[in-house]
Amino acid sequence: MATLYGRGRGKAGSHKPIFTEKPTWVVLNNKQIEELIVKLAKEGNTSAKIGLILRDSYGINNIRGIIGKKIEKVLEENKIEYEPHELIAVEKKHKKLKKHFESNKQDKVAKRGLQLTEVKLIRLKRYHKRNK
Repeated sequence: MATLYGRGRGKAGSHKPIFTEKPTWVVLNNKQIEELIVKLAKEGNTSAKIGLILRDSYGINNIRGIIGKKIEKVLEENKIEYEPHELIAVEKKHKKLKKHFESNKQDKVAKRGLQLTEVKLIRLKRYHKRNK
């Protein structure tokens, strides 16, 4: 999907390499990786943060390529509630724009951006409520 309100040009670009087998530097098996994901999620990390921790600390750069499932799928199977990362990002942007607009009342561009992010936030919440 291209950008919603911008002049986006599509989603062409580079893609991650697809692993057909587990890389040699990964010493953990699939069960251990899933347990690690569950442990990190119980500590309060988001799925994006879990991916970064696994990449930086354990050398696991492509979870889906190694275990065949996404991080969110592992969390759903273990019945762990998680906040979708796109919802977190939009809420963060909304809070930032709201703070800016309170101190800059004349900024019409910020007002429009705030309106767009509010609508996007409502749509995302409705979508996730409907699909949970």
